[in-house]
Amino acid sequence: QFQFVESGGGLVQPGGSLRLSCAASRSIFSGAIMGWYRQAPGNQRDMIAFITRAGETSYVDSVKGRFTISRNNANYTVFLQMDTLKPEDTAVYYCNTYPRNKFWGQGTQVTVSS
Repeated sequence: QFQFVESGGGLVQPGGSLRLSCAASRSIFSGAIMGWYRQAPGNQRDMIAFITRAGETSYVDSVKGRFTISRNNANYTVFLQMDTLKPEDTAVYYCNTYPRNKFWGQGTQVTVSS
């Protein structure tokens, strides 16, 4: 059952940028607050940013000022622009509703390393 498909991850040097995309099912996306989550090895999966349908955003302190979440309501897509990446940003990144529901995509791996 299609829910979320994340893409755009990769290997990047510290200080670099990546833009993640997430395609969501219309039934999930419409009207929902959408969030980006990440999970590093050995850690729990944490929310790092969310965006309302109206475009209001919120970020955790560790990514504030470096990451930007956005959404395209017509295409049921949410984005995460990540700038000034740090090694501690290395994780698998997922999108989901906020609060999260039980269905997850495969995620996209982001590795920040020189």
